[in-house]
Amino acid sequence: MRKTFTFLSALSAVFLAAPASAEQWLWGIQAEQLEWRSGEGSEAYAWDADAFIGRDEFKFVLRSEAEYAATPDKFETLENQLRLQVPVSDFFDAVAGVRYDSPDEGPRRTYGVIGLHGLAKQWFEVDADLFLSEYPSARFEVEYEGLITNRIIFTPSFELDVPLADDEATGRAAFGPKLELGGRLSYDLLDRAVAPYVGVHWERTLGESGRLIRAEGEDDDVVSFVIGMRLMF
Repeated sequence: MRKTFTFLSALSAVFLAAPASAEQWLWGIQAEQLEWRSGEGSEAYAWDADAFIGRDEFKFVLRSEAEYAATPDKFETLENQLRLQVPVSDFFDAVAGVRYDSPDEGPRRTYGVIGLHGLAKQWFEVDADLFLSEYPSARFEVEYEGLITNRIIFTPSFELDVPLADDEATGRAAFGPKLELGGRLSYDLLDRAVAPYVGVHWERTLGESGRLIRAEGEDDDVVSFVIGMRLMF
């Protein structure tokens, strides 16, 4: 991670030092989920956030997703990606990059990433990624912002993560998917930049992967109440 941040800092310095050109460089940070989860005797902190810099032709994106258990204190999951996104249509970018998983327990894994990211019809935000390594997997995510009023927004989310090969050390078996469903009700405090929310998050691990999770003494079916903040600037 330190090398990644060093690389991004150097990259940002180059961009900022570059002479002004006709096309402006853009940057931003967006945390779709920055929340506390409580459910069935367990508590955890979780985030799903992107930081990007680039232009219309391409963007460099640092993506971070994690779940940090409050008891005991440990990262149950910690995933970081460095992605290059290039437009392939008016609403979709092609994605290529690298992903590094480093939970406190269990093996660390490095993957190549290829995928698509963008907005489908009716403004559904879609991520479809293939993670390439000795233990490949595929992930499909959909999220939608439904306006109840100009300030009150309901955001349902769907994520399906499918291992394509056995990786028992991480509790994953081939084609034993993990399904996540969420619903978050937010209130826009400041022009979509700051929006606190409450909601529900459900995770279910299916098939042989579920059996591996249960064998480790963990629950393969977890419902959590969530409270958090969406940030964008």
